[in-house]
Amino acid sequence: MNKREQLRQKLQRQQAILTAARTAGRDMTEDETREFNSLQNDIETLRPEADAEAEAERQAQIEAARTAERQRVTDITTLCRNFNVDASQYITGGQTVDQVRTAILDGMIQNGTPARTGVKVTADETDKFRAAAADGLMTRSGHTPAAPADGSRQFAGMSLRDIGIECLTRETGKSASDFMRMSADDLYTELARAFHNPSASFPAIMDTAINKSIVHAYDHAPTTFEKFTRKGTLRDFKRTDGHNYLIGGVGDLLLVPENGELKADTHKEEMLPQRKLDTYGRQFSMSRQAFINDDIGFLSEVPGMYAAKSKKQINKMVYSILYNNGQIYDGKTLFHANHKNLISSGSAPTGAAIQAMIQRMQLQDDPFGEAINLAPSTIILPVGYGFAMQSIFGSPTIQTSENTQAANPLYNYRYPMEIVEDATLNILAGSGACPWFLGANREETTGIQVDYLNGQETPTFRRSETVGQLGFVWDIWLDWGISVMDYRAFVKNPGAALPTL
Repeated sequence: MNKREQLRQKLQRQQAILTAARTAGRDMTEDETREFNSLQNDIETLRPEADAEAEAERQAQIEAARTAERQRVTDITTLCRNFNVDASQYITGGQTVDQVRTAILDGMIQNGTPARTGVKVTADETDKFRAAAADGLMTRSGHTPAAPADGSRQFAGMSLRDIGIECLTRETGKSASDFMRMSADDLYTELARAFHNPSASFPAIMDTAINKSIVHAYDHAPTTFEKFTRKGTLRDFKRTDGHNYLIGGVGDLLLVPENGELKADTHKEEMLPQRKLDTYGRQFSMSRQAFINDDIGFLSEVPGMYAAKSKKQINKMVYSILYNNGQIYDGKTLFHANHKNLISSGSAPTGAAIQAMIQRMQLQDDPFGEAINLAPSTIILPVGYGFAMQSIFGSPTIQTSENTQAANPLYNYRYPMEIVEDATLNILAGSGACPWFLGANREETTGIQVDYLNGQETPTFRRSETVGQLGFVWDIWLDWGISVMDYRAFVKNPGAALPTL
């Protein structure tokens, strides 16, 4: 029997003791109390062991999944290479080996060649060279791609100067020795002339490496706003006036008698949420000195840092909306007495405080005074309260007096509750009282929505030309907008000053 099963049995026995006492309408007897306390000691010993056991199992599952993914990528790459098919879309699209095999065969049957609409099947030598060189640069910078292009290993040991010479040799037809005799400065000047040439390989290789760095850094940025906000998309930068509706914001369906007339419902739009996108961007460059010094940090670090910064900036903006409690679409602050989503007296998280917040959320109604029965799903906290939350939700009993205990109503609560800790709240609060929040299920109502232009979440970049600046220059930007969609999706506890370390 593993540790988790032992823990489960002891918790069940504790619950049985409590149930027996509660059913009989009495406190626990002395023997029951002694057994209960003995079980609690065992539970406190077993819990970290059970957690460690579960973590080991989780890590084993993760490693198995990684192994399976590596095998999938290898098999798809090998299969596509045999038929001169570009494997990248299949790999990123998550298709299985069998699905790829079927797609290739279907292409051969329909077209006589393994083709897919809109996808170039056979990469020419230039494309293969660029892909290998870009993956080689990423490997050299310490960010080896999951499925590196064929031949990338030989480029991993090459300097930027060497790759530049290889590009110029292929494109000009001159001997490599002609370029090898150039100084690094002269070689930079030669490459800079072709920086905006769409057929030039050297800037294309850098673009590919930069894109990989951006995607990797954005995907791995440590943010938490995604856990309680909803993602949306807008097609342009115009304000979306009067097209976003609140949950429960329509009238009842009316009884229609035989041959009766259906009556139109009306909805007040002057107080509805509005959404709008803005553009946020920067410019970065690989300087002439960086090229001469063979500094590839701009490839592996700088673009990725801007990408991660954009995601962290969204994270901070979302938390600032919660913390600063600004005015929203109805002219009142997000957390307001009239919104019935503000606890009047602040405190650190306790079982009683959480129950009060849950009740406040579940008593919310729609514009017609009807119950909407929102389900709480997320507790949003500053760093430092997470351990207390584990005890509040993870302990089967609570101490009611010095010698008595009672069942914990939040233990195995009927709504799964996700605990979200983020240090952004700590920074915003400083030494003052730090609020914390209860969030509703995003499938029932949208509290805060983060919109992107046409669903593009990762930053976009392009080569740029800056007059008077020596170096290769890129613009990077991302379009997003953050909107409060429904104040009923959150309840705020004003909190207390955070404990100091």
